[in-house]
Amino acid sequence: MNYGIVLRVLGILLIIESSLMAPSLLISLYEGEHDFYPFLITIIITLIVGIILSRKKGKDNLISAKDGLAIVALGWLSISILGAMPLFLAKSTPTYIDAFFEIVSGFTTTGSSVIENVEILPKGILFWRSFTHWIGGMGILVFTIALLPALGVGGFQIYKAESPGPIAGKMAPRIKDTAKILYITYFSITILQVILLLFGKMSLFDALLHTFGTVGTGGFGIKAESVGYYKSSYIHIVIAVFMVLSGVSFSLYYSLYRKKIRDVIKNEELGLYLGIVISSTLFIAINLYMTNYGKISLSLRDSFFQVASIMTTTGYSTADFDLWPSFSKGILVLLMFIGASAGSTAGGIKVIRILVMFKLIKREILKIFHPRAIIPIRNDGRVLSNEVIAGIYSFIALYMVIFSLSTLLVTLEGVDLVTASTSVIATLSNIGPGLALVGPTRSFALYSGATKMLLSFLMLLGRLELFTIIALLAPKNWRREM
Repeated sequence: MNYGIVLRVLGILLIIESSLMAPSLLISLYEGEHDFYPFLITIIITLIVGIILSRKKGKDNLISAKDGLAIVALGWLSISILGAMPLFLAKSTPTYIDAFFEIVSGFTTTGSSVIENVEILPKGILFWRSFTHWIGGMGILVFTIALLPALGVGGFQIYKAESPGPIAGKMAPRIKDTAKILYITYFSITILQVILLLFGKMSLFDALLHTFGTVGTGGFGIKAESVGYYKSSYIHIVIAVFMVLSGVSFSLYYSLYRKKIRDVIKNEELGLYLGIVISSTLFIAINLYMTNYGKISLSLRDSFFQVASIMTTTGYSTADFDLWPSFSKGILVLLMFIGASAGSTAGGIKVIRILVMFKLIKREILKIFHPRAIIPIRNDGRVLSNEVIAGIYSFIALYMVIFSLSTLLVTLEGVDLVTASTSVIATLSNIGPGLALVGPTRSFALYSGATKMLLSFLMLLGRLELFTIIALLAPKNWRREM
């Protein structure tokens, strides 16, 4: 492994992180609250460490696949370790482990929280929590690779390790141009949502923070009732629609920009994604209406919002869905596993893998009647290679193994199985709230430090698509190459 180049890029990441804390510092200064010095101290420490590491030199400026994995995994870990300092120093969390859990949840766009009363937090801390969603949504590393060519460093291996989905492809010939395309789209959606929320008479501060959580599919609430605090159907619908938009692969927005409308319309993953959202919304709305939930319009509004929130792994809520009928909660749990589209900011298994899995099941059924038939698996008209199919098989199998074993470990806390299993899926799929003791009106504060660290690890596993972290646990990957 080229340790010099790994440390150098990590140093660049930390320098960027220190600059991204500046808005929170300015808000703290303006509000005159006690979190100013915690931010100032953290920025200075992060900047110093970043400068020291960025001066390291490798044997060359090439980044191998192994180096890319290390940069991505250690990058997320290092920005979380230092990013947690303001919360701990400002005493917004009782322990550093709590602060670490909170900020890992932020950067991984999970939204699970250990803070039981967010409304007492200073505005600088509130801004930083939600801003980490926006930073982590597209990935601070994707932003960094736009800068690497100027430093003489190649970045595609970082992009491949960072990209959510079974296939990482470039939208443009140069990787820095791909990063720019992604961020132009990201900024555009962000600005549009802020403007629409301002039309709904939401304050600029609240509009920004809710947009950070929506576009980044993170979901940290700044009110005890989450989005339900705002008694406005307009605000609920705007946020729900943008959650759905943020769960679409960003490559499709680029196709729209290039006026390739047919590619978007014929995209199989998009079709299945929207189909699941619509059908789940209707099933839950009918179930709620039949159980005396209220008007059908209210049932549709709340079901659409919650389906959009859970499937895109955002985690906002307008109602306590833990009180909903078992049928509705069962649909939401299924959506927790599925997640949204590959190439979006969302977590979960991803719709494309579910789509391919169903095609594989269909092929095996057909081969019972035609055992000698050669039936290729296609997606959008293209034949998927055996390597991609094997990767999808492996991912789903590993996902279920990690989910099962982690659930068993969490039950050692003495919690019920629903709480334990939804705690794991909520963190592994980067969703946020679960059910029962970790439902939408509760927090993860009940767990011990050891379990919080386990759940933090699951958040990182889910955000980096399992294999990035697992691959680095092999000791041979840390041997110095001659």
